[in-house]
Amino acid sequence: MSQTETPLHADFEPDTAPPAFGPDRFFNRELSWLAFNRRVMEEARNPAHPLLERLRFLSISGSNLDEFFMVRVAGLKGQQLQGIDDPSADGRTPGQELAEIEAEVNRLVDQQQSEWQYLHGQLAEQGVIVHGDGSDAAALRASLRQYFVDQIFPILTPQVLDPAHPFPFVPNRGLGIIFDLERKATGDTVRELVMIPASLPRFVPVPGEETGFVPVEYLIEIFGDLLFPGYAIRSRGVFRVIRDSDIEIEEEAEDLVRLFRTAIRRRRRGRVILLELAADMPGELAEVLHADIQGHEAIVAKIAGFVGLAALSAIVDVDRPDLKFPAYSPRFPERIREHGGDCFAAIRSKDIVVHHPYESFDVVLSFLRQAAADPDVIAIKQTLYRAGNQSPVIRALIEAAEAGKSVTAVVELKARFDEEQNLLWANQLERAGVQVVYGFIEWKTHAKISMVVRREGQGYRTYCHFGTGNYHPITARIYTDLSFFTADPRAGRDAAQLFNYITGYVEPDHLEMVIMSPLNMRKSLCKLVDDEIRAARAGRPSGVWAKMNSIVDPDIIDKLYEASMAGVPIELSVRGICCLRPGVPGLSETIRVKSVVGRFLEHSRIWAFAGGAALPHQRAKLYISSADWMPRNFDRRVEYMIPIENPTVHDQILDQVLVANFIDNEQSWELQPDGTYLRLTPGDKPFNLHHYFMNNPSLSGRGTALHKRHDVPTLAFDMREDG
Repeated sequence: MSQTETPLHADFEPDTAPPAFGPDRFFNRELSWLAFNRRVMEEARNPAHPLLERLRFLSISGSNLDEFFMVRVAGLKGQQLQGIDDPSADGRTPGQELAEIEAEVNRLVDQQQSEWQYLHGQLAEQGVIVHGDGSDAAALRASLRQYFVDQIFPILTPQVLDPAHPFPFVPNRGLGIIFDLERKATGDTVRELVMIPASLPRFVPVPGEETGFVPVEYLIEIFGDLLFPGYAIRSRGVFRVIRDSDIEIEEEAEDLVRLFRTAIRRRRRGRVILLELAADMPGELAEVLHADIQGHEAIVAKIAGFVGLAALSAIVDVDRPDLKFPAYSPRFPERIREHGGDCFAAIRSKDIVVHHPYESFDVVLSFLRQAAADPDVIAIKQTLYRAGNQSPVIRALIEAAEAGKSVTAVVELKARFDEEQNLLWANQLERAGVQVVYGFIEWKTHAKISMVVRREGQGYRTYCHFGTGNYHPITARIYTDLSFFTADPRAGRDAAQLFNYITGYVEPDHLEMVIMSPLNMRKSLCKLVDDEIRAARAGRPSGVWAKMNSIVDPDIIDKLYEASMAGVPIELSVRGICCLRPGVPGLSETIRVKSVVGRFLEHSRIWAFAGGAALPHQRAKLYISSADWMPRNFDRRVEYMIPIENPTVHDQILDQVLVANFIDNEQSWELQPDGTYLRLTPGDKPFNLHHYFMNNPSLSGRGTALHKRHDVPTLAFDMREDG
């Protein structure tokens, strides 16, 4: 595979050579995340994508950046204000991290706005027009005057700024305009603030233009004479505020529900972390905002273009299919169809893996709905981390409870930015008779597990679903995840113990298959890598292939370095944050790290280990998990990892999903030792893993292993005779 000449930087210059065992062996977590968001933004520049999809990537990069400030930068800022100078694993203090973050964010924001200007022009050529400076203001006034008078004017509340009127509160993500006005009759000046209510649409359709829009802030500006009759606008500027939105958990909280209701209200008034100012805002107005908005500790970003890029997602939704990816309809798993739609019969006959979004999330809903309607089902237990705003999962659990079944739902109140929605779901579930449990105060329940207990013959059988993604029908259409269904009695017994641990704090006595955090997942992973080290030193096959969203944990990274120094080949597909530095002589020479960013969001966690396989019939050890390799997943969350032992499912995941991720060369970046990411170029064997799975048989179908159908290598350590 060849690479482009232009790299994406994380936080190191190309010629930097780190000390083998110093803190420089780790990349900085926050800067690595910014490098990931840059890769997302780069997809807005990808000419292979339709124009509106490129705009979608740009809006996602803006939304990602908002959340980064609300949580990660807010945490660092809090440490700095409290005088905490403890260095991160890479040796940086909070102050040093913030300084580098600010510099990198300024570069990223400039590039985002540059791309917006380009896409703005390209979209206009295709008839999707976003008006602004340079548009025909007179024509817009003529066509939108009545709309402004009827729909916008009554909602706006101008507020004068003077000693008798203190600066009002600006909410998180609040968008506003500050004006300097001059009374035409007397020449007196006055300063006014107009906050734009969140209830107003950010873009207003222009009558007579099928896909023409005007940003609401621009509409307010051009109708300034109606809003401020008798005044002339001397200057004005758009601004936006991002506040600290993390929720601190009190370990001694007596009532977790009451705590979160209070914390959600308090979050709206958090410390200002980022102040975005339109670049054309006069310095005097900028100083007023900086002082009066209590943002003297905030990072200030000058925006030379559109303020609040996340809002561009509304433009993406226009009805222009010719400017979007071709519509895709996921398949329903063949194994279930072969059993007449009976999920239990299909799972009972053999373990099943379902690959979302290529295979429909409806199979998970069918599993739950069948359980709700089946008179032989006596109990359902389910974890709920994020379920969405309109959730058929919730409805299925309610139907089951109303049918008289014992239903337990573990609702995670600490799912960031879904806390309020999860409180609403919890209330609905409890009213229907579901036993709602909130889990641990200090830990999040992030494992995605369902279990159904069914009366069969003279006994009971437990059916389990283990997912790498959330029970969220909307994200299941764009996140790549695995659903693993099994009726293995060992998995059922383990799932029951895991639920008892969450609901009753009863620590499992003995788990037969499942490994879980915070009990023993990090230790188990280290042991698996140790096995590879011993195999390599003994001259036996060795290797680690892993796919995940992030790798941050210093202990795991150091263990992988140890394995590399022992000669173990290691291939990692890490979509987001990667604090491991690959390819360093004497430290990580055998480690390769890539990142896949494309139409779908790579989200599944799959880990494979050679296991010292010495005989042709032996298979690599394969696991799926809900966890990434981060301290929070090992120490502060309830997570699972489960081995995949069924030969068919094992081969489907190993020889299709993992292989496809590692041979993709159309939407992949490779991490370099200096922290840069180089985009791979296809060469003479182009392969796009998303296109492959959209156009080939489902995992639960009759498809042949990918390496057999496309003449590509199987995993080096998969020692089967037919590999």
